[in-house]
Amino acid sequence: MKHFPIFITVEGRRIIISGGQEAALAKLRLLLKTSASITVYAEDIHKDIMTLAIEGKITLVNRALAKGDAICATLFYGANEDKIEDARSAKIAREEGALINIVDNLNDSQFITPAIVDRDPVTIAIGTEGAAPVLARAIKSDLEKTLPAHLGILAKIGKAFRENVNILPMGRIRRDFWTEFYFNKGPEALEFNGIAGIEKSLQSLLNVFKSKRTAEGHAVFVSAGPGDPDLLTLKARKELDIADVIIHDRLISNEILELARREAVIINAGKEGFGPSISQNEINNLIIEHALKGARVVRLKGGDCSIYGRLDEEIDAISKFGINYHIIPGITAASASAAVIKQSLTKRNRNGSISFLTGHDMKGYADYDWEKLAKKNSILAIYMGKKASRFIQGRMIMHGADPKTPISLIENVSKQNQRIFSTTLSELSKCISQYDISGPVLTLYGLAPREASHVTAFIDHPNDIPNEMELA
Repeated sequence: MKHFPIFITVEGRRIIISGGQEAALAKLRLLLKTSASITVYAEDIHKDIMTLAIEGKITLVNRALAKGDAICATLFYGANEDKIEDARSAKIAREEGALINIVDNLNDSQFITPAIVDRDPVTIAIGTEGAAPVLARAIKSDLEKTLPAHLGILAKIGKAFRENVNILPMGRIRRDFWTEFYFNKGPEALEFNGIAGIEKSLQSLLNVFKSKRTAEGHAVFVSAGPGDPDLLTLKARKELDIADVIIHDRLISNEILELARREAVIINAGKEGFGPSISQNEINNLIIEHALKGARVVRLKGGDCSIYGRLDEEIDAISKFGINYHIIPGITAASASAAVIKQSLTKRNRNGSISFLTGHDMKGYADYDWEKLAKKNSILAIYMGKKASRFIQGRMIMHGADPKTPISLIENVSKQNQRIFSTTLSELSKCISQYDISGPVLTLYGLAPREASHVTAFIDHPNDIPNEMELA
């Protein structure tokens, strides 16, 4: 981030524009939304700028900027549409203490003006550090369609009422009050009773919240999906936005954690098969500890929390303390992996079922009815099977599976560093070691990628098949 976004106080302060044509007029259209004192210096003046001066909206000085003109100015815009004049006037403004912006000259500017969505006093600034103004405008357009026009009205009335709400305990209860007002009671009151109804709604809501001296803790088991933030459900995003405490697995991406409320306490409770891990009891105790203090605790799990997420153990633990909870399902790695190789997990006349397996359990490598799994047309989704790959390979071949059975390995599914490997059962463990597959992997047994062009490696020569002694 080369430009740190801030909001500068400009009420009653000077903003200077050097230039009097289209570039200056474009800046004025935005700056006139503020309560700043705006002065334009220019020799050649656009008729619309002249009109603004006549209407008393700006101060117009019919000459070029000179030394002393920028003293006490907060911001300066060089909009002369002339490089030499912009450089000359910007030098004066910089020396006299103003922050400078030169139109279409990112390198010599000290600040940039973002695209703005105005719902005064709610203001949304969108910046791309000058890299993609078209993209910023597109985002602005989308937000303009999404944000209701009444947002500013609610914010203004809410701001005037804030001091009354200070009687509520700080933290969760106050946040719940404002959440209820801005997203439920406020819009409802405005629709049916206008502005007067909003003020009555605030007082009525405050009377309800006065009796709440402590917040009731709550746990939410949230499925974060396979890694791509765009695969989060809307409910999952909402919970990240309101959580007091987030306890997350090691597979949760930074991009997803960035969606959390800034004030939230974020705790890494990552576990790794056969590696150093925080114990399950410690995780249970963390959820209980924070929920009993009145926090809204999000237990954030990769994929779908009900698949190999130890969900029941955590629910059993918190239920002993009477802690309320709910579960938000999500996209599991198997579904995401099938999507990226453009295959279906079930198919008519091929397989009417699919088996979800884990490569290891608490005792070590997991054991199954291998003879049943090895039958023709079996489709298996194997989680955490990387370290157990040779064991799984051996058991399947020993029980009659075809060594040429296709297998897809999807590493870091849905993330930017995703890789797809196509191999066979006989080459499974060799593929993992040969291509240094070190990230989390989902193994799809019985499915090959539909398009070989999207495959990182393709191994289709089953040789060096281990003998039974090696597989035992």
